Amino acid sequence: MRTALALASLLVSGSAFAGTLTLQPTEITEWKAVYGRVEARDTVPARARIGGIVVELAVSEGDSVKSGQKIAVVRDDKIAFQIAALDAQLRALQAQYETAQSELERGQALVDKGVITVQRLDQLRTQVDVVRNQIAATEAQREVVVQQGAEGEVYAASDGRVLTVPVTRGAVIMAGEPVATIGGGGFFLRLAIPERHATLLEQDASIRITANGRESSGRLAKIYPQIQNGRVIADVEVDALDTAFVDARVLVEVPVGERSALIVPRTAVSTRSGIDFVSVEGHGDHAERAVVLGEAVVRADGAYVEILTGLAPGDVVVVP
Repeated sequence: MRTALALASLLVSGSAFAGTLTLQPTEITEWKAVYGRVEARDTVPARARIGGIVVELAVSEGDSVKSGQKIAVVRDDKIAFQIAALDAQLRALQAQYETAQSELERGQALVDKGVITVQRLDQLRTQVDVVRNQIAATEAQREVVVQQGAEGEVYAASDGRVLTVPVTRGAVIMAGEPVATIGGGGFFLRLAIPERHATLLEQDASIRITANGRESSGRLAKIYPQIQNGRVIADVEVDALDTAFVDARVLVEVPVGERSALIVPRTAVSTRSGIDFVSVEGHGDHAERAVVLGEAVVRADGAYVEILTGLAPGDVVVVP
């Protein structure tokens, strides 16, 4: 008997300490679910500067590269023939220069003896200068061709990951054709949001992200002013973004405004036989009301849930 009385007193004291909450409309954030795409901040094609045959290809899709790393070599066999032709021209010009220099020296001796005129000596001196300048021009032309041969080496423009390699070893490519595409500068999420929500978007707003069964948060870093195909383009920065697959689609929830709703703590809802109940205080006693729940709301003071029907503003909800 004493045990029963003690248990009854504990139950009465427990119900006495149960809290209450008077329902009032609360402004909650309305979220729009869209798909974002993982993209590289900088997508730079590594292009061949000359046309020719790809004789070396050191990367494939998914490889990480450093800025300045050699990723391919393109060779043009015509360049070697051009260099050989210029070398032959240089040898011929060098022989002409030696002959003109010898004639100039003999002319100088003949002028001292009065055999030829000074005018003829000036002609011989001019001929030496012409051949010397021809040698200099041919050497410069040879350096240009040699530089063209060196430009067959293709380098990575920045640190990043190789996204595509559209050529293979032995392929013939033209000057300016990309050998590989490199994504660098970090990765972010790019969103395409219907334009009816354009005025509701705010820069630096918090974003909810669901990827690979994990939830994380991000920041709306940039909203682009141009609308494309009826959608607003925006970029989201995420600290722990999974970048295993570029252009992968990720579910993102974007805040697009606020609305009034009735919310109660999640602990105030009990479920029996598939029906949700909330205990309401009135006329000195408690009554349970069947309710229809909406979306979950997470606030700083705990987890709440929206009440769609079953309760009204002013109702006093009993919170365990």
